[in-house]
Amino acid sequence: MPLASTGELVARAAARRTAVAAFNVITLEHVEAVVAGAETAAAPVVLQVSENAVAYRRGRLLPLARAARAAAERAAVPVALHLDHVRRDDLLRQAPAAGFSSVMYDASRLPYEANLAATRAAADWAHAQGLWIEAELGEVGGKNGEPPRDAHAPGARTVPGEARAFVADSGVDALAVAVGSSHAMTSRTAVLDHALLKRLTAALDVPLVLHGSSGVPDDALRAAVEGGIAKVNVGTALNIAMTRAVREFLTARPDAVDARGYLDAGRQAMAETVAGFIGVLRGPGSSP
Repeated sequence: MPLASTGELVARAAARRTAVAAFNVITLEHVEAVVAGAETAAAPVVLQVSENAVAYRRGRLLPLARAARAAAERAAVPVALHLDHVRRDDLLRQAPAAGFSSVMYDASRLPYEANLAATRAAADWAHAQGLWIEAELGEVGGKNGEPPRDAHAPGARTVPGEARAFVADSGVDALAVAVGSSHAMTSRTAVLDHALLKRLTAALDVPLVLHGSSGVPDDALRAAVEGGIAKVNVGTALNIAMTRAVREFLTARPDAVDARGYLDAGRQAMAETVAGFIGVLRGPGSSP
């Protein structure tokens, strides 16, 4: 089917008080696994390519983007493409031609005024191109190999009043909020501040996004969706599933040399992980 729009998927989820799952992809196997898992769950999904993934692919966006677009257009469920954690303006400007309907522009590492100015400029350009744009206020730690931030460190959490002003002045369409999760967590032990999330939901009139969701327990993810999160980003959980499956395959078959065997095992494991996360977000007893 035709490419879906991230903005439309998120708006639909927000209206239903649920969340759309967004998965970061690195390889073709990631892409195929996300689509297969979403088809199993009979749910829409967002395929995300981060600036880090582009760097891994030697700075080239189009090979992975074109693979993702081809898979999305052949999927049995709606699939949107999202360019994630963009810091480079030259990469931002490649998004429309590569098939992305949305971007997450990440200037969260900057002081508030600099973050606002950079995000405002990115939002103006993105909207002129028909792109939906997400930004971040506060800082979800753990990106680029950085250690998770102390939950009580200045700027580590999103402040509701500041967030309201930031959204109004920047013109972004969605906001990633820092409420206790962290990127690159390999254990699901994050403790979310649900009271803060409730205040953010009341203060803002744009959809809220949770980054670092791989480290959040199932019950906390469900509570976050009930509290107002409309887009849930997952990346590390796929890499954990793939690595475990590949390791188990090669341990059981030490003489194996055909990459298709262990890559297929990794792809299947990731697809199961995708379907599992979508099921968590949908909640018990919900229909597809």
